[in-house]
Amino acid sequence: MDAFFAAVEQRDFPQYRNKPLIVGGEPNSRGVVATCSYEARRYGIHSAMSSAQAYRLCPHAIFVKPRFDAYRAASTIIRSIFAEYTEVFEPLSLDEAYLDVSATTLHKGSATLIAQAIKAQIKQQTELTASAGISYNKFLAKIASDINKPDGLYLITPDHGAEFIEQLAIEKFHGVGKATAAKMHDLGIKTGKELSAFSLLHLQQHFGKSGLHYYNIARGIDNRPVNRHRDTKSVGVEVTFDQDITGKAEAIAQLQGLLIKAIGRAVEKQLSARTLTVKIKYHDFVQITRSRTLPMSVTDAAGMAFILEDLLKNTDIGRRPARLLGVTLSSLATGSAAGFQQLDLFTDY
Repeated sequence: MDAFFAAVEQRDFPQYRNKPLIVGGEPNSRGVVATCSYEARRYGIHSAMSSAQAYRLCPHAIFVKPRFDAYRAASTIIRSIFAEYTEVFEPLSLDEAYLDVSATTLHKGSATLIAQAIKAQIKQQTELTASAGISYNKFLAKIASDINKPDGLYLITPDHGAEFIEQLAIEKFHGVGKATAAKMHDLGIKTGKELSAFSLLHLQQHFGKSGLHYYNIARGIDNRPVNRHRDTKSVGVEVTFDQDITGKAEAIAQLQGLLIKAIGRAVEKQLSARTLTVKIKYHDFVQITRSRTLPMSVTDAAGMAFILEDLLKNTDIGRRPARLLGVTLSSLATGSAAGFQQLDLFTDY
């Protein structure tokens, strides 16, 4: 979907249309931009930017808080449209999904015609625009979906896949972030063609386990299937504070509250977890994580206080102000697989 949260707001509130709109934290808060309209993007504003910086770039922008109920309602309609064309689709978030239409006979089995039909139906039923990327694997379809946005449609055929990748700037490769791109530039890698010139061994020496992934995508290889039942890998909760957290005891109390919420979400999904991860973002935006895998399931936030305190030992909490704290539960299993039990949680999670 194109600027999904902002698009829903502009659809529902005509006074926001054709104006720079930011969905997220207020400009005088410590929040961040969840998404923004294309009008706002012209000022250099983007997702995950601090709301304060967004305000500096565009003081006349409109800031609104997210309305997740409205976004979920639109997403439900969109997913029902997908189901009319294929049973094999993998939602990645409220506004993005992979669809496997290789077995679909609708529109003569043409993926391009199916994508056009889906886009038109989404527009008709939700008044929102979507962009579609069409190709023979997930990697290329994802990249294609970002071309010609908004309301875009782009096809990469098997005959043109290799040529497309050779000319693609390394920053455009899905999964290559700023730090990795900078490291690749230091190695003389600026395009897919230059990436493909590196051997698997060489890439693994520089990028570790990710070396195999970069080796494959430089050659257009991505054998991941579209997974109809995508497993939940983790459950997490985080909070950005209006004022920095400075005391260790206060940080532990905040983390316990976050852990209560995370356990509550795991319970809702009938999952249990054995790995507890704490995320800290300091006042200068430096971010760290600390993890512990336990022999038993994480089922009691109060009982985990000593674990949380232990995880904070090798951090600067108490000496260095923190602007964000987060808790993530992973190593997930279904209830029966990990001794799941219904928890007696606080009622306000």
